[in-house]
Amino acid sequence: MAFPADFMQKLHDANDIVELFKTYTTVKKSGRLYMCCCPFHTEKTPSCAIYPDDQHFYCFGCGAGGDVITFVEKMDNISFYEAVQVLAQRSGLQIPVQNPQEERTANLRRRCLEINRETGKIYFLNLLKGSDPRGLQYFQSRGLRMETIRKYGLGFAPDDWHQLRDHLRKKGYTDDEMVTAGVCRRSENGNVYDYFRNRVIFPIIDLRKNIVAFGGRVLDDSKPKYLNTNDTPVYNKGSNLFSLNFAKDGNPETLIIGEGYMDVIAMNQAGFTNAIAVLGTALTDAQVRLISRYAKEVILSYDSDGAGQKATQRALNMFGDAGIPVRILKIEGAKDPDEYIKKFGADKFKLLLSHAEDALDYRFQKCREGLDLATDTGKVQYLRRCVNVLAEIDNDLQRNVSISSISHQIGIQENVIDAQVDRARKALGKRAKEERFQKAQNIISLDEFTPREQQRTPEYSKEKQIFAYLLKNPESIHEVMQKITPEYFVTDFHRYAYSAIYQKASQNPDFQLSFDTLREIFDYDEKKASQILGIFSHYEEISITEQALQECISSLYEYKNSLNKNDIQTDDDLRNFANKKKQSMT
Repeated sequence: MAFPADFMQKLHDANDIVELFKTYTTVKKSGRLYMCCCPFHTEKTPSCAIYPDDQHFYCFGCGAGGDVITFVEKMDNISFYEAVQVLAQRSGLQIPVQNPQEERTANLRRRCLEINRETGKIYFLNLLKGSDPRGLQYFQSRGLRMETIRKYGLGFAPDDWHQLRDHLRKKGYTDDEMVTAGVCRRSENGNVYDYFRNRVIFPIIDLRKNIVAFGGRVLDDSKPKYLNTNDTPVYNKGSNLFSLNFAKDGNPETLIIGEGYMDVIAMNQAGFTNAIAVLGTALTDAQVRLISRYAKEVILSYDSDGAGQKATQRALNMFGDAGIPVRILKIEGAKDPDEYIKKFGADKFKLLLSHAEDALDYRFQKCREGLDLATDTGKVQYLRRCVNVLAEIDNDLQRNVSISSISHQIGIQENVIDAQVDRARKALGKRAKEERFQKAQNIISLDEFTPREQQRTPEYSKEKQIFAYLLKNPESIHEVMQKITPEYFVTDFHRYAYSAIYQKASQNPDFQLSFDTLREIFDYDEKKASQILGIFSHYEEISITEQALQECISSLYEYKNSLNKNDIQTDDDLRNFANKKKQSMT
């Protein structure tokens, strides 16, 4: 059962899609539209269009599209029903009763969050008032003040297999719910036990200040050193960041990415509330996009060991692709920010941050590693490496300054280096142009529901224009239905889509095509609804008149009649006819 149409209209009226986008990303007006970098994939050039008149969006880079509900669904990784709840709460609307399945899904997420909240309380009480003092002693030995412990809700899981399980049972939670929430595990013989044991606990809090997961650290040398909640209905480790809930409140221009929980907490305690960390995984595209919502610059503070250097290089590449400037924090005299702050104080650390190395300088230093610049061979190899870096610099001034610097270092004339860089840039430009062309071709034919051979037919294009006309003129659906019925559509997915629309409109004389009705027609399959919406976006700037519509319809009639004329009865007949037609067109 769908939400009532009047409620959905109120929900959309109360939540302007442009304003909603502005809370997540930078939006710029472009004619009648607004453009932004897509929040659902990493890109430097804006390819996501927002249509204020129709209150929907469409990304020409990845094919994501929809309305305010779709946007919240995808941004927060929640269900349709939960997205409606979020928007209703945002605008003060009362939600009508929804279907049982959606309510069950939302209820499970709610129960998981309740379990996490109760679990966090138990761990916190264990830390402060439990019989085992080792957890509190550990945090105190790391220099944490009580206010910091309370701020982060830090805790302790005792060396007990059932303390948490038994407590949650008394609170009315089932074993299945505990396992689903990730705070308990089920053994091979079916027994449920506490997942975290004999560890200090770091609650992971999302941007709505819900506890969504936990990290646990051992107090000795046992392995694994860290244990983290696996993905659950309320948590995905690749889409969250530790301490971002605190960092974002300060409206930071810069975010510091630390190596782990304690580094971030130590920085926060010292006044650097813009510190965050990834969660037990390598940096992901989703995390880069999340960071780009809140910061204009990133400072990387990874360890100098092999793993840290690898993580740094990966982060440089990913932030570079997203167009986010990066600086590298070089710590001398301590192994990490936590130790540095303890040894030298917050003021010295602030100075250290101000002198964080530009990512470009860092990359040029990496080019020198293992080379002897006193030799011709070393100079040549160094120059080759540097040219690859220089070719990626789009700013002419920055590139020329760097060329001049390298010229002085190795005694090679600037015009020689410039010529090498120019050739490399042309090669890069050619590859980028080819990639853009291929990407454009893929997006133009972005239809995962339609085989490529069908996409190449003239009828495929005519059918898309009919859908575009209907979306631009939603009141005309019944008039168009009188002119063409579903069986005249050649492409399988288009015939299925038009048939579903046709059936729905036949039952309701007031039916108008919109993203809401598309979502309902396709049983809340966002991909199928977005596929049709994408057609509108591609034809948004193209006028489709009634005459053009009639020509499209006539073309489909002619194709259908040609099939009948050739007495096509089997799949083989159809293939033979299609091959003949294709040959006649070439």
